[in-house]
Amino acid sequence: MKLDGRSVPYRIFENGLRLVGVFVLSSLVSGGGVGVNIPGIIVFGLIGIAALAAWESAYVRRFEYEITADTFDIRSGVFSRREREIPFERVQNVDIAQNIVQRALGLAEVRLETAGGGSTEARLRYVSRGEAVRLQELISDRKTEVSERDPGATDDILFELTQRELGLLGVTSANLRLLGLIAVGLSLISPRLVQEVGPRTELLLLLGPGVAIAGLLALWVLSGVQAILRYYGFRLLRHEEELRYERGLLQRYTGTIPLSKVQTLMIRENVLARAIGYGSLVIETAGYAPGQGDDTVESAVPIARRDRVFELARTIENVGEISFTRPPKRARQRYLARYTIVVAVLTGLAGLVHVVSESLPLWYATAALVVFVPPAAHLKWRNLGYYCEDNYIVTQSGFWSRQTTIVPYYRVQTVSDSQTIFQRRRDLGTLVVDTASSGGFWGGDAVVLDVDIETARTLREQVHDRFQTALARRDTARL
Repeated sequence: MKLDGRSVPYRIFENGLRLVGVFVLSSLVSGGGVGVNIPGIIVFGLIGIAALAAWESAYVRRFEYEITADTFDIRSGVFSRREREIPFERVQNVDIAQNIVQRALGLAEVRLETAGGGSTEARLRYVSRGEAVRLQELISDRKTEVSERDPGATDDILFELTQRELGLLGVTSANLRLLGLIAVGLSLISPRLVQEVGPRTELLLLLGPGVAIAGLLALWVLSGVQAILRYYGFRLLRHEEELRYERGLLQRYTGTIPLSKVQTLMIRENVLARAIGYGSLVIETAGYAPGQGDDTVESAVPIARRDRVFELARTIENVGEISFTRPPKRARQRYLARYTIVVAVLTGLAGLVHVVSESLPLWYATAALVVFVPPAAHLKWRNLGYYCEDNYIVTQSGFWSRQTTIVPYYRVQTVSDSQTIFQRRRDLGTLVVDTASSGGFWGGDAVVLDVDIETARTLREQVHDRFQTALARRDTARL
């Protein structure tokens, strides 16, 4: 089977825009204007477009894919041929992506993700929308034995994002940690800028804080708009043993999440969403998380009432009511010391800037941040915890963005406890429960932080024993 013939002109248009961008950037870097050979640039551009058209035509013509009984086969390459056989049992997800232009043309990109890989295994750029849906359904069928499927099965809608929830998502999507870092950066560089400006120092001192606040608000609005565009029309459906999601306004995505590959569930609540009782549900699967690759790890449910999020989580993993055990109170002493050191370092840096540049006349005012140390230490401690039951271990951490991680024992890969030099002074330790998920930077293992070291070791043995029991139980169920 071949790619859609309309993908040739579209690919030429798509890559032609990049070529134009390179020309424009090159002219700007070189200075443009005087001495520029306009006819030469036009000729060079026409040659480039002709070469691009020949390449894309050859690429599409020589790209072939085939569905066999056990594999999805792809043959591609213009000068160097590449053949791939992707077993259906290794396929994790089949996603369909369409931007506005592609939707207008009826084209779609199909992405195949496999277990053990953090990037896309194969891409079909581009096929018709109908062919993309057919491939998604066909591969889903091939991954499951026909005898196990119900021919009359329909998709159950688990969750639909309302307009109100979409608006709340936009308001609560600000990355407060990023905004804080930007605020600190502005506070550090603004004195130097004021010194360079000279005569307009007073004006900048008057307007500078307002400009900084306006910039932060603009970033907040932009992050909210991005979230609204990304999750517009979001729906989560269950089709037999897999979840399917649809989302996006400018870029429309349709993807699958096989329930058999789910490794961890995470409930995330940033401080804004938590204040109004909302959170999000993130699902991580082995080797792949929905949205990974071109996007970051994304929410299976972007925002909903907190009780609704937990209800949806229980439709995937039947975890009961959760009652967290907090770390010992002496863990707060560690956070008090840590944050006090941070304030001391910031004060020292401010003093160094004052000595070197003779700016920051009130550099010592940075020490006033010490008043925030006790509440910060308490909030850090208050949002840590763990909970163990017969089938799951659940951990919680984070204040600005609190994360509750649910791990079934049968999904555990490794479990370990550790102590840093600072934890040893207070007989504290950390337990890490690792799975086969590909959470990447924003994902994460289940971490029980700063508990009594003996508790950490007991938990390690307990998780290991329950992992063995869970595996034996599943093996027996398969017989």
